[in-house]
Amino acid sequence: MSKHRKSRINDAMTEALATAVREMADPRIAGNLVSITRVDTTPDLKIARVYFSTMGDDAEVKTALLGASGMLRRHLALTLNLRLTPALQFYRDHGMEHGARIARLLSELDLPPAPPPDKPES
Repeated sequence: MSKHRKSRINDAMTEALATAVREMADPRIAGNLVSITRVDTTPDLKIARVYFSTMGDDAEVKTALLGASGMLRRHLALTLNLRLTPALQFYRDHGMEHGARIARLLSELDLPPAPPPDKPES
């Protein structure tokens, strides 16, 4: 499978799952801010790793997503035109926390202010 096709499928699955998660009535998900950050499928499209971020309890949200995986797969099957609908595996995405940590570390550095750029002569 071409890399471009796999990328398009991953993007379409990310959008479809994000929509489905927003519409879920499960209080473990509705009570927490949950977002699907990305999806990475295997080359044979049998397994999709779904990465999510949340402001709430990670374990509780992951349990709710695992419990709703059948409903989410059905939503994908109805939304996307794929020969196979992949099995869903859920992983916590630590990208936001990592970015916040880097920003905090950079703000703690004691660097002198940058000199103003030279004005070009007109």
